[in-house]
Amino acid sequence: MFIQTEATPNPATLKFLPGETVVQNGPFEFTNAAEATDKSPLAERLFSIPAITNVFFGYDFVTITKSDDTDWQHLKPAVLGVIMEHYMSGLPVMASDQASGGVLEGEGFVEEGSEEIVSTIKELLETRVRPAVAQDGGDITFHGFRDGRVFLKMRGACAGCPSSTATLQHGIQNLLKHFIPEVEAVEAVQ
Repeated sequence: MFIQTEATPNPATLKFLPGETVVQNGPFEFTNAAEATDKSPLAERLFSIPAITNVFFGYDFVTITKSDDTDWQHLKPAVLGVIMEHYMSGLPVMASDQASGGVLEGEGFVEEGSEEIVSTIKELLETRVRPAVAQDGGDITFHGFRDGRVFLKMRGACAGCPSSTATLQHGIQNLLKHFIPEVEAVEAVQ
């Protein structure tokens, strides 16, 4: 098995590509070992490596975020080893009762009477934004719309990325404003 790695715009995050499907019904994100317990055997093993702060599973990639005080040069071989051992073991990435519905997010909030606008926002996010963001090892999901403001949740490599503000302000905001005049601003939520 050969696992490729790719840098992401977030220097604390690397994208690992095992060359096969990671999760079909995702994405899934774990921000600590407790969240992964009994949900993902692979995430549990990855959190056993000191300095791992976030594990994100996309369709065909694993994005790992490390603490700032650790160098990828020392951490990358351990992560590669865990991913390779996991795939060689034949264990699933997600526990069987957790294998679907990774995108289920709370709807957040939607301004009354803006259902058509929200539908268009979600369509643009799904068809134009999420595929591009997945290339960088992350994901963006809709969280809400009120008073001309779109609220999005950033995950994986996008969460905490130094360039995420530019992505939101100049990329996503401009795209949404172009197609939906009612959109005035885009903001990230935690």
